[in-house]
Amino acid sequence: MKDTPLSNCERDFLLRAISEKKRLDGRQTYDYRKIKITFGTDYGCCFVDLGKTRVMAQVSCELVAPKESRPNEGIMFFNIELSPLASPAFEQGRQSELSVKLNRQLERCLRNSKCIDTESLCVVSGEKVWQIRVDVHMLNHDGNLMDAASIAAITALCHFRRPDVGIQGDEVTVYPPEERDPIPLSVYHMPISVSFSFFQQGTYLLVDPCEREERVMDGLLMIAMNKHREICSIQSSGGIMLLKEQVMRCSKIASVKVSEITELISKALENDKTVRKAGGRCGFAESVPEERITALKVDETAVEMTDVMDGANDIVQKVEAPLENVPSPVVPVPGVGQVGEGLQNSWGLEEVDDNMEENDNSGEEQEEEVTKMEEVYEERDHRAGDVVEISDSEEEEVVILHPEEPAKAPQHTGPSSQQKGAAKSKRKQKKK
Repeated sequence: MKDTPLSNCERDFLLRAISEKKRLDGRQTYDYRKIKITFGTDYGCCFVDLGKTRVMAQVSCELVAPKESRPNEGIMFFNIELSPLASPAFEQGRQSELSVKLNRQLERCLRNSKCIDTESLCVVSGEKVWQIRVDVHMLNHDGNLMDAASIAAITALCHFRRPDVGIQGDEVTVYPPEERDPIPLSVYHMPISVSFSFFQQGTYLLVDPCEREERVMDGLLMIAMNKHREICSIQSSGGIMLLKEQVMRCSKIASVKVSEITELISKALENDKTVRKAGGRCGFAESVPEERITALKVDETAVEMTDVMDGANDIVQKVEAPLENVPSPVVPVPGVGQVGEGLQNSWGLEEVDDNMEENDNSGEEQEEEVTKMEEVYEERDHRAGDVVEISDSEEEEVVILHPEEPAKAPQHTGPSSQQKGAAKSKRKQKKK
């Protein structure tokens, strides 16, 4: 399965961000991602997290016959496995161009640099030597696999312990760890690879490129160096032409990064040694529970429940008695009809009837109030005189003026005869 290619928009966005000296994860140009080193339960097992790139290295050994050309030296063997678990672009059981390139670079970095004393691996000259095998498995691919693989491999070699052997005549005895303590390997120095990616024909430079930055880069330069500033190997890929000044600049940056990574590896090895010597729990399996959801759980706190009832009774006694409920006027709920003595549905009535029902007066009081209102209206009509007469029609008003008096503006002093008749009919219906 091939990996999904980048779109033109993503490519242009990445190149523009790099030209503005900005990166996707907020790092600066020469910054490395966060490096985390953990060890397995057995010696020689190491996990390295470089950002989201995750690599596991496992070192093993066995007694084999030496090479004819070098009968007094042990054998170093390196193998890098690109599993589909790390990326859908990797295929199982098939060596790709990337895996071949990584294997060759790792061999140049560790075996050709003579970082391990291979002569100390000889048991019987010409007959038995130790073969040290380093298997590097890619667990997650997010760019810069070479740097993560080199850190994991050299850390695993420093952490590994081979069994002790005894020779009696022609017989070779391998002692288990219970009888004799295993022996560490002789490591002279720690070569570590540092990758540099170039963009726009070498105009821009980045350290520790991520997976998306590797897709748009024009060239890659890998420099393997130790903390003594000795270059162990150097390799350029991508067909880009680099100047001498660019290579020297990258070597100076690599010397600083290698010193920092070497110090980190030394601290991790020292901490693991201290924990194992104290008999504490160690290894990768111990770090797994720390990443669970319940890792930050808080211990249960005991709560005193003996005097809860007494406290509740005291609170109840101290509280004042509630006030008596005052009967509220009966108000019809919208959508519900209420029928009772002297109570009818009041929806659709005019303002006078609404006020009468809100006050919830008796029938006699309502009649007296209406009678008073009629008297008031009659007094107003008597004062104004029969100047204005309003017909019963709701559509138009007819104004009749007496010829003896001058014209006056129409005055509306009270309700019309039609409104009075409607109010009287409603009152009669209520009485019924």
